[in-house]
Amino acid sequence: MTRVLTKQRLERENLAYRFTGGVSQENRGFGFRPAFRDTDDRSVYLSLRACGSPAPFHCLEGLPSNLIVGRDAAGVPILKPSLEAGFVRDGVFYTRDEAAASMAASDG
Repeated sequence: MTRVLTKQRLERENLAYRFTGGVSQENRGFGFRPAFRDTDDRSVYLSLRACGSPAPFHCLEGLPSNLIVGRDAAGVPILKPSLEAGFVRDGVFYTRDEAAASMAASDG
């Protein structure tokens, strides 16, 4: 079964990566910005609020409509399965695992 990206999945990932450097609250001060990558075409999208301003965390509401496959009962976007949450630093996309490894290597 394909796993679509939902708010609940992001919450589970945040819990799983807590204290590793793989969450926004832990790596923001080291230049990481929350972002999403489409593994189908490798496009990267910075996390934005619905109004278009940069979000300090992974925010689904500011992503382009072509990435949204539906909405949950509360109207929160459900994103296409090829999207993954990660971070951008110095123009490079990092998965959560890669960000955590980078933080561990720098003793961040």
